Amino acid sequence: FSLLQSESRMFNGVEKDCPSPTEKLARKESLKLQKQNYRQEKKRAAKELFSALKDPSVVIMSNWLKIRGSLKSWTKLWCALKPGVLLIYKTPKTDHWVGTVLLNACKLIERPSKKDGFCFKLYHPLDKSIWAVKGPKGENVGSITQPLPSNYLIFRAASESDGRCWMDALELALSCSSLYKLTAKAGREGDIIIQAHTKTPQLIRHKFIAMLLLYNHSHQTVKAPHDHTPSCSSPKRLMGDKCHCCCLPFVSCQSNSGRLTEESDMDQSDELSPGPQATAYVEQGPEEMAEAGESSQVETVSEENKGLIWTLLKQLRPGMDLSKVVLPTFILEPRSFLDKLSDYYYHADLLSQAALEESAYGRIKQVLRWYLSGFYKKPKGLKKPYNPILGETFRCCWLHPQTDSCTFYIAEQVSHHPPISAFYVCNKKDGFSISGSILAKSKFYGNSLSAILDGKARLLFLSRDEEYVITMPYAHCKGILYGTMTLELGGKISIECEKTKCAAELEFKLKPFLGGSCSVNQISGKIHVGEELLATVDGHWDSEVFIHEKRSGQQETLWNPSPEVRNHRLKRQVVQLDQQGEFESERLWRHVTSAIMDRDQNRATQEKFVLEDAQRKEARERGDKPWCPRLFHQDPVTSDWTYKHIDLRPWDPECCLVQFEKDGVIQTHERSQRRHNGLSYSHSWASQQKVKPTHESSDNEGKTHTHTQTHTHTHTHTHTQNTHS
Repeated sequence: FSLLQSESRMFNGVEKDCPSPTEKLARKESLKLQKQNYRQEKKRAAKELFSALKDPSVVIMSNWLKIRGSLKSWTKLWCALKPGVLLIYKTPKTDHWVGTVLLNACKLIERPSKKDGFCFKLYHPLDKSIWAVKGPKGENVGSITQPLPSNYLIFRAASESDGRCWMDALELALSCSSLYKLTAKAGREGDIIIQAHTKTPQLIRHKFIAMLLLYNHSHQTVKAPHDHTPSCSSPKRLMGDKCHCCCLPFVSCQSNSGRLTEESDMDQSDELSPGPQATAYVEQGPEEMAEAGESSQVETVSEENKGLIWTLLKQLRPGMDLSKVVLPTFILEPRSFLDKLSDYYYHADLLSQAALEESAYGRIKQVLRWYLSGFYKKPKGLKKPYNPILGETFRCCWLHPQTDSCTFYIAEQVSHHPPISAFYVCNKKDGFSISGSILAKSKFYGNSLSAILDGKARLLFLSRDEEYVITMPYAHCKGILYGTMTLELGGKISIECEKTKCAAELEFKLKPFLGGSCSVNQISGKIHVGEELLATVDGHWDSEVFIHEKRSGQQETLWNPSPEVRNHRLKRQVVQLDQQGEFESERLWRHVTSAIMDRDQNRATQEKFVLEDAQRKEARERGDKPWCPRLFHQDPVTSDWTYKHIDLRPWDPECCLVQFEKDGVIQTHERSQRRHNGLSYSHSWASQQKVKPTHESSDNEGKTHTHTQTHTHTHTHTHTQNTHS
């Protein structure tokens, strides 16, 4: 009977027959402590949430959106998106609160619409209310507006790009509702820390965003974007000002922050050291590209401009170098030569694929395909880019959606007489970098002239230690005095790898005197390994190129810039104009470009003269002192120009977290400490002073590379680009 009673009490949830007074007191004290902690935790959570709601700096994105009411009419309201919540106001001043949407139970979906703009919908999948009962300041009643639905909201953005940015922002905020944690440490309240408990199987941009929040948590502020400015028609971006693209991280331009790239899986136990924020990039607007064929390379000069050309030609003699001749502005393409050199990287994803090819022949085929992809983008008519000013710089990048990586491009004019442009291209995660310099020379021959790009680009596959040396064709313009002015590419180029003995040779053929339209822009070439010929190549460099395999006898298309290929090429990201330095290309030439776009040749000539006169004055003041470039240095032995912050170590997924760019320095952020070849590398981002130690690391071949550091230890990849003038 006693045993049955004990079992009965046990099944009824009774722990003991007769707890002692000491045990009762201990249990009471424990329950009291638990209740106390429970109340404190509730207060802390409420306090931190209200702190985030009230803090104007903790904003992912804010802008005007149209919201459809219950009566199917639209109202324009100000929406401010924060981690986990969407606040709706009547005005940007946030004095007239309308409502707060709780995102933790919401789903997001794009909504078809016949009207202009872009629609998307936030809704509760079980038709429950999505609204909070109080406002950010404790308001109980929102401002009066048209009645809004309780279980969903339909939004309309002004354009598709705006709407895509909002959907990106909302997806981030939806993730943040379960991932973020507000904490106060060292007297600082409101720091944002994203704890990556799970790997989110979203698009690459979401990984970038999560990494960005991790990286920026030490800076405390994630500011709301500004309104649009007349100089930028791009829509605003997540955590950034006037952003446009939909597949890159979004940051505050007020704090000069920017995009990061990261490895998708990050160990949450590895804290990121505080560091300088990266440069903010935005997607470039629509580009003007000529069609394939001869018609886009022919131009008829007006009678007014013919007089200017004759005046210019009277000063010239056959064989004369045109680098010191001031050219009229009507023949100028409104961008710098440094910018034009980046045309080779709109298909940098082909290099990402080349690095993965197992055979040496497969790699050089893919490199040749990438090389051909840089020529079809050409301006309409005969145009020449600006001659860069000494010390001028240009930077941009491309995001690779397939590999979750980013290709960065840095260029600087390192010499004016002779005009030398140095460049560096890098995608460390995908394992390639390109570096080199171009000496641009022009020769006048009477009725024609040639623009010769004297220099070499060196493509390096980091994990394979393979270097491909690449040369460039020349641009030939004929019909200056009589006939039709026509621009073509000519000359022989080579792509050679000493390690694998693979080489590709191409000849760009000028149109023969009696040739038809099919003989324009022709190329032919071959690929061989050592002495063995493996394939021949022929076609047109601005259209389809075929490769004939010698062993199999098969023919296939090596490259074809079809409309589909052009539409899927990588989108170039550039630095916002107001975030550029005084000597960055777009900002430096902005007045000349504006005048050319307005077809005001007199103003363009005047603005161009102002820049050239300032350059001459600076040269006189400098005297015999040599010019010291900011980002590149010249090897005293080989005379090659090298990027100062180059880092040729392969990407290590165990240590490398983020590749980013700041003030022209391409860097790789690693975990707090790594060991490489027996040496320990640590970060010191706490100091604002620049330290320039050097570290030497040896690769498998025993070669030594020197890495120059700023206050951050930098891992740097350099893209080197080929271009035609």
